[in-house]
Amino acid sequence: MVTAGPRDREAAGVGAGSAVGARPAASATASRPDVSGRKASGRHDTPGRTDPIGAARPSSRSTGPTDTPDRAGFPATGRPAAPPTGPVREEELRRIAAAVPDPELPVIGLGDLGVLRSVRLSPDGTRADVEITPTYSGCPAVEAMATDVEGALREAGVPEVRVRTVLSPPWSTDDITPAGRRALADAGLAPPRPGGPTGGPGDGPVPLELAIRCPLCGSTATTLMSRFSATPCTSLRRCESCREPFDHVKELIHVPRAAG
Repeated sequence: MVTAGPRDREAAGVGAGSAVGARPAASATASRPDVSGRKASGRHDTPGRTDPIGAARPSSRSTGPTDTPDRAGFPATGRPAAPPTGPVREEELRRIAAAVPDPELPVIGLGDLGVLRSVRLSPDGTRADVEITPTYSGCPAVEAMATDVEGALREAGVPEVRVRTVLSPPWSTDDITPAGRRALADAGLAPPRPGGPTGGPGDGPVPLELAIRCPLCGSTATTLMSRFSATPCTSLRRCESCREPFDHVKELIHVPRAAG
């Protein structure tokens, strides 16, 4: 039998000290993981970041003083921002309060309805005093009016709002503006007749009674169905031409007492 020599075993790739199950030695030329993407400082590149290591990045926060309010309502200088004042601001607040819708007739604002009497701003701009007059002394919506006005003015930046109810002079349907009357008619509500049921100035009876016009078709042939409708301020009527029912805002006229 021929025995293989050492050189024969080397040619066969079997080393003198190899054993079954032993792992082959790592080649000196084996490829190593690419570490070119790792920086010298040990950090890896952030995707999309091209600035070199150590380069100053621009700051998004300004270091100088500014009057822009922060989340707490204070400017960066640490002083609270002074609220705006003056007649222009007061008129702006009046427009905001006038636009608050009536709780019972939301198609019309309190200004066009005539219940908003005044809006006064304090000299420092921190308080607004509002006066409203309800349509009648027992109006159940007066509290909702006051709450809605207060909320609207606070949202406009007024820290303190005081709403006061005044009953003199009393409210009259003649206080409704022409724009308010158009808004009522556009919503299918018959607006009150100017000067009351008789069309007069409110200082005496007039023999002729003005008809109530249907807001849907314009006919004056209307019939009273109920003196009260959805609210105490409205009555329910029906048009004899188009046969449609509609609400009529009842007239409420203030008649001044005779002197003496």
